[in-house]
Amino acid sequence: MDDTVSPIEEVRLIVSNEDDPTLPVWTFRMWFLGLVSVVLLSFLNTFFGYRKEPLLVTMISIQVATLPIGRFMAKVLPKWKFRIGKKELTLNPGPFNMKEHVLISIFANAGAAFGNGSAYALSIVDIIRAFYGRKISFLASWLLVMTTQVLGYGWAGIMKKYVVEPAQMWWPATLVQVSLFRALHEKERRRMSKEKFFLIALICSFAWYVVPGYLFTTLSIISWVCWIFPHSITAHQIGSGKYGLGLGSFSLDWTTVAAFLGNPLVTPFFAIANIIVGYVLLIYLLIPLSYWGFNLYDAKNFPIYSSTLFTAHGKKYNVTAIVNEKFEIDMNAYEQQGRVNMSVFFAVSYGLGFAAIASSLTHVAIFNGREICRQFRSSRSGTEDIHTRLMKKYKQIPNWWFHVTLLASFVLALVLCIAMKDQIQMPWWGLIFAAGLAATFTLPISIITATTNQSPGLNILTEYIIGVILPGKPIANVCFKTYGYMSMSQAVSFLSDFKLGHYMKVPPRSMFIVQIVGTLVAGTVDVGVAWWLLGTIKNICNEDKLPADSPWTCPSDQVFFDASVIWGLVGPKRIFGTLGNYSKLNWFFLIGALGPLVIWLLHKAFPKQKWISMIHLPVLLGATANMPPASTVNFNAWIIVGTIFNYFIFKYRKEWWQRYNYVLAAAMDAGLAFMTILLYFAINMEEKSIDWWGQDEHCELARCPTSKGIVGEWCPVNTG
Repeated sequence: MDDTVSPIEEVRLIVSNEDDPTLPVWTFRMWFLGLVSVVLLSFLNTFFGYRKEPLLVTMISIQVATLPIGRFMAKVLPKWKFRIGKKELTLNPGPFNMKEHVLISIFANAGAAFGNGSAYALSIVDIIRAFYGRKISFLASWLLVMTTQVLGYGWAGIMKKYVVEPAQMWWPATLVQVSLFRALHEKERRRMSKEKFFLIALICSFAWYVVPGYLFTTLSIISWVCWIFPHSITAHQIGSGKYGLGLGSFSLDWTTVAAFLGNPLVTPFFAIANIIVGYVLLIYLLIPLSYWGFNLYDAKNFPIYSSTLFTAHGKKYNVTAIVNEKFEIDMNAYEQQGRVNMSVFFAVSYGLGFAAIASSLTHVAIFNGREICRQFRSSRSGTEDIHTRLMKKYKQIPNWWFHVTLLASFVLALVLCIAMKDQIQMPWWGLIFAAGLAATFTLPISIITATTNQSPGLNILTEYIIGVILPGKPIANVCFKTYGYMSMSQAVSFLSDFKLGHYMKVPPRSMFIVQIVGTLVAGTVDVGVAWWLLGTIKNICNEDKLPADSPWTCPSDQVFFDASVIWGLVGPKRIFGTLGNYSKLNWFFLIGALGPLVIWLLHKAFPKQKWISMIHLPVLLGATANMPPASTVNFNAWIIVGTIFNYFIFKYRKEWWQRYNYVLAAAMDAGLAFMTILLYFAINMEEKSIDWWGQDEHCELARCPTSKGIVGEWCPVNTG
């Protein structure tokens, strides 16, 4: 490999090959703005996460907001000097620099739970207190959040040499941040500099969102098929972008475009192509055949697209009726109500999820195994690209830092499982098992994320395993899932931030300390806010008991609660086993495991067909893993925008793409975030709204079942 350039074209176009190691990073400005940012984002994201329309304030908002503040501090702070040990420091070391800005943004990213909003484990606290009506102490909640957030950092640091240092592990999402930092800090003499382009795009994004965000919300989901056939259940099922197959549905709202799959301008086109195939396969082949063709699993008794749990007669399943006083399943009540049923879409998407997670291991072993072995052999000596070579100038993180982090978080988690088992149900051996699963999958999932910008999740696998081992214990199930899935997810996010620091030439030790401190502060704020809201808002998260206009409906927690019922309370044996209706879906595990081998054999048989090597089954099969809560209009809009920018513009207007693509991606997100905050405080908190035709999708019949005599919970007409 030529160590003067990166082998990845996108990296060569975006990332600078120069570095100034004399720039100060350990400054008062960095600590002050970083701590304020992480507290602010933690509070906002946790607070808004309980509302009907959750608001995610991202790292990009802080990147934009802290730049003028940092420059102002550089002008007004006195240049006092003081000593800490042998080092002489100053309150104001000079101009506000890019590396300080990067560390502040890493701080902020911890406050946004690395793009997830708030700590994943908060949902466990929420469902215990708000959905199941049980108790959990503040200390147990705090330990649960802290250990699940930090546990994965230990093994992530050890794996850094395999997924951060190699040039082939290029982490596409980090290029948005790199492009934005350079646009904000590097001065250009062009008429349309990156900074000017960013400001114009940000203002446009900010100004436009008031239309779909408040004045004309129908623009968020334009489902014209429903308008043409206003009285047809089938037409609404086919055309609805929210509760149907979304045929022809599209959006003029950036929140709809970028939700769930992330910013489409960031994902490379080969990954977009795989997602298109997976999406079309599910939505326009498997679901229509299963629903209208074969009536699979009595599909017509239920809405075509729903994550709700049903009885055999299409009524909403009464979950609370089958929970006994010991917080376990009441078998008499369960047998009286009958087996749990799902919409055909929910069932088939679970099958694809099984296949996606199984294919992740075999895909990485077959297609990346040789590179991993080579990197393992040459981890101390070997060829490096320009960015890895430049980073060698800085002191590396001692491995014992990662070992201590892993040991401390693991011991605290053990204390939680042993001393407070009555609150979380999970035994100590469950923690060891979950951590082992997470550590095993961190490397393959990191490689997939680093090359495709898509991250298959472990949530289904972890739920399934512990559901078989410990059936009837819903909180044990979600705790095992969180330790198994979230510690892996945190590890991947940790590595992604390290790659950003790698590209920006930030000292590794500074990156590590900022990530750890930011995570601890963010987790503490998250638990505090949750405790406050759960204790002060009556009937929070219980939509049936709340006033009709109450915003405190906790949509993400509702999905989390449903999962605890499927996998924990009822258990996979009574849903996906011989005691349930969906046992045949287990074949998807085998299909997923063998799929990459088939692709590899085809590649060897037809080496001239390069498109075969671009088939990425974990991405293809996991394309629709976010459905629900993602809907078809999210995918339609995301695919269109991603294809325009990362295929057509990248191919035919490469110079424009090089200069402005990632800058535009950052500006769209930042403008949206600022207007969302403004709308919330100016309108939503004042409970001001408008009511006219342009405020709805107009697909009221999409949630109706089509079997005669069955009336769905939300169907406005009798279909009998």
